[in-house]
Amino acid sequence: MKILAINGSYRGDKGHTRVLIDKILSGVRAAGSECEIVTLAHFKINRCLACDRCQSKESYLKCVQSEKDDVQQIFQKMSESDLLIFATPVYVFGFSVLLKTLLDRTYGISDCSKLILSKSGMLFHHTNKSVSGKPFAAVICCDNMEDATPANAISYFKTYARFQDANLAGILVRNAGRLADYGKEPSRQQIFPKLAEVYKAYERAGRELATQGYITKSTQKIANQEIIPIKMFHILKRSPLFKRRFLEKANSMRALLNV
Repeated sequence: MKILAINGSYRGDKGHTRVLIDKILSGVRAAGSECEIVTLAHFKINRCLACDRCQSKESYLKCVQSEKDDVQQIFQKMSESDLLIFATPVYVFGFSVLLKTLLDRTYGISDCSKLILSKSGMLFHHTNKSVSGKPFAAVICCDNMEDATPANAISYFKTYARFQDANLAGILVRNAGRLADYGKEPSRQQIFPKLAEVYKAYERAGRELATQGYITKSTQKIANQEIIPIKMFHILKRSPLFKRRFLEKANSMRALLNV
């Protein structure tokens, strides 16, 4: 099994996204599988011009941007992998533009004149299965604890899987990044004991991807759990009254946590 993690963070190797990727890939390596990280911030990725030259006879499936940037190099790595990890922070309620721009460019390697019916029953155009049809897992991270914050990104990856006939191997969502100090400060595990469980689940997710090609629901549940040490917090946080009281308490803790 060869797994390629695509890091869509603007912060590149310095962000929370990279920390989470590393935890997953430690599990992949422990299972004896090969893995690699493509950090999009280190590559030149031009936007699709929607010029449709890639659909013409003269330049069939050849993007005019392909000789000006690094996208073909990334696509080659994707095609040589057995499973992908799309990893991204949430920016203004969506996922990384770096990652979206890369995925937009798959238009240039697809024959849009050919109409198909996906296995999930979706009408769509032809896609390049060696790139777009790879099984994948999604890793989404954010600071906010509202369920609505990563909702658009979650919806996108589910829709992408249906139209591309790509098996969705799991979705890991890690909120409260700032409270966890983005995984860089071990002492936060003493303040938020569930963090240790979360990180172990990320490593287990890597082992599961390497050995069985998907992340089990039980592992996803542990990895996606709330880290706030309040019983039933995932339900209580929906209450406006609780939110006001939580906000007061959180502000009083800011100095302690230095956030």
